[in-house]
Amino acid sequence: MVENGQAVSQISKSLGVSENLIYGWKSKRKAKVKETAKGEKSNFSLRLLEENELLKEKIKQLEMEREILDPMLTHVAGPKKLFPFSAE
Repeated sequence: MVENGQAVSQISKSLGVSENLIYGWKSKRKAKVKETAKGEKSNFSLRLLEENELLKEKIKQLEMEREILDPMLTHVAGPKKLFPFSAE
């Protein structure tokens, strides 16, 4: 309710509780929202790290395939460079 623009005094009177209790609830809610956001950020970072590891493995696999195919294609197609992005 406070987030909807109602005054704490008005809310406390309508609920029959003290203003301090409303402020306490508000503070706990804010901390919970902050903690949830922190957890989601941490989970997102973890997923990014996992994806990064998978991509590194894929790069290794592709580099190995290129090392195998480059000499074979050079033999078949001639000396022109077929893989312009090779490390050489």
